[in-house]
Amino acid sequence: MDRLFSAMAILIEYPFVAAAVGLVLVGLGRRSQRRVAVGVGLVWLLYALYEFGMKERWLCSGECNIRIDLLVIYPALLIGLVAAGVSLLRTPTSTRPPT
Repeated sequence: MDRLFSAMAILIEYPFVAAAVGLVLVGLGRRSQRRVAVGVGLVWLLYALYEFGMKERWLCSGECNIRIDLLVIYPALLIGLVAAGVSLLRTPTSTRPPT
């Protein structure tokens, strides 16, 4: 778990990386019509906005050094990313009835 937090700590310093992940997921999800990928992409974009607010001190009073919230947020983002990846890699199913 320590490696996960240290690897994802770049998102604290550079929230635009999370926004880029979100935009890629939304774009790929819309292109392939995968709602899971679009939804997870929107969650990443919301996280980027949240992290930007934390970095600019809009959402905290100044004592933001201990981020207990990340113990829940990082695993949730990772699970969502895996779910979006599986959704995007799945073979498309045909919804049209055979003629």
